[in-house]
Amino acid sequence: MSRSWCIKSALSRRKVLQHGMAGVGLVLLSPISWANEVWQQLDAVQHLLNGETPITQGLTLDLPHVSEDGSAVPLGIKFDGELADNDYLTDIHLFATGNPQPEIATFRLGELSRYPEISTRVRLNETQHVVAVANTYQGQTFAVSQEVRITVSGCLMRGEDSQPEPLSNPRVSVNQQVAAGDALEVRTLINHPMETGLREGSDGEPLPRHIIEHFTVRLGDEVAFEAQLYQSISANPYLRFHLTPQQSGKLIFEWQDDQGEKAQHTSELSVS
Repeated sequence: MSRSWCIKSALSRRKVLQHGMAGVGLVLLSPISWANEVWQQLDAVQHLLNGETPITQGLTLDLPHVSEDGSAVPLGIKFDGELADNDYLTDIHLFATGNPQPEIATFRLGELSRYPEISTRVRLNETQHVVAVANTYQGQTFAVSQEVRITVSGCLMRGEDSQPEPLSNPRVSVNQQVAAGDALEVRTLINHPMETGLREGSDGEPLPRHIIEHFTVRLGDEVAFEAQLYQSISANPYLRFHLTPQQSGKLIFEWQDDQGEKAQHTSELSVS
């Protein structure tokens, strides 16, 4: 990421400090701890919550306390709370409080992905909090946040200008046999620069934005898992998630970038 990412972050921090100083009296009178509920500091999260107070138990983030490489920070999200038998998570949203664009990814879940444990790698340009918000089919909302200390800022990590062809060599690891209703682990990886539009090339000119925006998994004609990705996802996007298939069929994996280009991979699945 380029110097402009750093500059925008510095300006954002200055605005936060100015806002905080102006509202000191209000903070002292408020019973809410903004340090503990950092999702209240992001407009994108507030818009998602729409005035609701989320449940703070059940949703868990798995992040390193310290990362030496801000361009590829491992991130895991899982849900181990209690829900009614006919309830399940429908979507999980990830945000980074200190990145120029706070959105990291949105995962859409359904009947075939009721085992919510997802892993990926993300870009974080400075020490900051990562926030996760999840919604359920019956309308419950859960939220969690965790701080990550970044040793080498993601905005200082320069990528190579010469990289493999975007959307080439999609790799999928999945067992071809599974018992009905059991959690089936799926791991995917694909070549792509995930250029943010903020990084400079070797000639000093900004490299154009070029990211994978959508990832979809279908079992036959039914959508099993979806992900909307943003520029905070690391280069060569990696995703690990689970499916809970009930019948055999063809798994179709599809990646689509912001230039309309697509890649596809298929796997035959046998459910006993």
